[in-house]
Amino acid sequence: MPRNEALREALTVAGLTITDLAAKCDVDAKTVERWISRGRLPHPRSRVRVASVLGKDVDVLWPDVVRRAVKLGADREIVGVYPRRSELPRSLFGELIGQARERLWFGGYTSYFVWLEVPNAAVTLGTKVRDGADVRFLLGDPASSVTTSRERIEDTPLTLATRIATTQAEIAKSPEHLPTRMTDRHVAMSVWIFDDEAIVATHIGAYLGQDSVTLHLRRRGPGGAFDRYVEHFEALWKDAQVAERR
Repeated sequence: MPRNEALREALTVAGLTITDLAAKCDVDAKTVERWISRGRLPHPRSRVRVASVLGKDVDVLWPDVVRRAVKLGADREIVGVYPRRSELPRSLFGELIGQARERLWFGGYTSYFVWLEVPNAAVTLGTKVRDGADVRFLLGDPASSVTTSRERIEDTPLTLATRIATTQAEIAKSPEHLPTRMTDRHVAMSVWIFDDEAIVATHIGAYLGQDSVTLHLRRRGPGGAFDRYVEHFEALWKDAQVAERR
């Protein structure tokens, strides 16, 4: 580990020795020596105490801590990671739908759970359309061999085709037309986009969609993970079949 020159200099400017600082911070002098000569990182409480004694900000004495804590790369778009979609805050989809003004894209193979978790979703989405929002549903094709194969894998009475039919029935309740298309190319990954936020769920083995590892993303700039998922949705939408209106 490199020496902590910022800490050494601050100690000198303060006119303190290693022993002095150790006494003021209730630690051993050898511990302070390791902070300086080996660049060892003190516990958070000790960092705050040292900064107070030396009259410096913590991020001045240990700038690497701030760089590690603040997301500066592609991961800065990650709001949260959930082992299962069912572990998302139950109110999240309702909040995202309510807040979105420009686009609400539902790229789930069934998006069945939306109707269970968001009261009056069809009416709300119809109002969004009337106010100028771009609302789209990209559903799985119930007649596809991909759907049939996945149903065998999941082996549950509530089949994909049934869940898709439920979503279509709910969409039909909207006072405004909600554009809907069918494709079987996203059976393993679902993407829901609400303005500059997205929920992405990737299926795991034979488990149901609620068991998918799930990301909550927020766009921070061009070319990030959020934009890549937007590209994914748009590519599938372009090639998908327009669903018959019910």
